Amino acid sequence: MGDNSPLVSNASQAFAQEAPDHAKAWAEMVQAIAKASALEPRTRDLCYLAVLAALGLESGIPFHVKSAVTSGASRQEIISAILVGLPAAGDRVTQALPEAIATLGAE
Repeated sequence: MGDNSPLVSNASQAFAQEAPDHAKAWAEMVQAIAKASALEPRTRDLCYLAVLAALGLESGIPFHVKSAVTSGASRQEIISAILVGLPAAGDRVTQALPEAIATLGAE
């Protein structure tokens, strides 16, 4: 990911542009779930990265790496969160590492 690459995926940008009412409703739901969580933001952000990696959703990695950094997560915590799913999801989680490392390097 270069310095000019957006943090938000093309799919998310298209969603917001082409279906703004749906995107607004989705964002409100996401915020409500985050507010309801008993996890503090740093832990929640690290867990989210683990889920993205396990599901193979690399396009969300840059945005959520930045969120985790903002919440106070370290480089090693972010890498560990991505790799925590190795036993359950297999090496597919390693596909998220290049995006995460590139985003961390862009700081």
